[in-house]
Amino acid sequence: SATAAMATTFYSVNSQSGLQKLDDYLLTRSYISGYQASKDDIIVHNALPSAPSSEHVNVSRWYNHIGALLQLSGVTAEGKGVNIEGVVPPCEEAPVSPPVADAKAPAAEDDDDDDDVDLFGEETEEEKKAAEERAAAAKASGKKKESGKSSVLLDVKPWDDETDMQKLEEAVRSVKMEGLLWGASKLAPVGYGIKKLQIMLTIVDDLVSVDNLIEEYLTAEPANEHIQSCDIVAFNKI
Repeated sequence: SATAAMATTFYSVNSQSGLQKLDDYLLTRSYISGYQASKDDIIVHNALPSAPSSEHVNVSRWYNHIGALLQLSGVTAEGKGVNIEGVVPPCEEAPVSPPVADAKAPAAEDDDDDDDVDLFGEETEEEKKAAEERAAAAKASGKKKESGKSSVLLDVKPWDDETDMQKLEEAVRSVKMEGLLWGASKLAPVGYGIKKLQIMLTIVDDLVSVDNLIEEYLTAEPANEHIQSCDIVAFNKI
């Protein structure tokens, strides 16, 4: 559709107001566009001068997640296009970093083009009402949110080189519990023809214990038919 082809425009993402609008935008979204990480996420990620503070909960969650994905496996999806405009230089008048300049280049050509979706322009009454309702819902569930979330990277090792790694991953992802969300994964060589599964997961701290997840589910029956051991590689609060 025409809408799908439209680029998204973000203004002044390194200012407090721009960061707050990005935070509102990510309240109901996991990624900048679509349902998987794309080059749009990398452009916006690079436009932020540093990791956002935890007061911007949604941007902070997204920023850490994209950073972890880039370390784990890279991001190759093209996305729908994104423009960064009105970047405010820091007080020291330091030059804007190159990734931001690259991101602005296509925007300069399209200045007179009305095809861009201006997500950070004037809000309609409906959008304001929807944002207020989302904020109220977030406040209502504040007690759960206070516990925070964590992003975890696990190494899951098979018994030997004959273990079916697809079935091993299916066994991992078949574990479902409240507050647990499985993310990106990849196979990495261990040696002697054996590969391990590296998989990201996001947990609600009050609801999920990673140690319990490993001991009671991943290395217990029936999953231990495929899984020999699990190790926590990275554990970050988000």
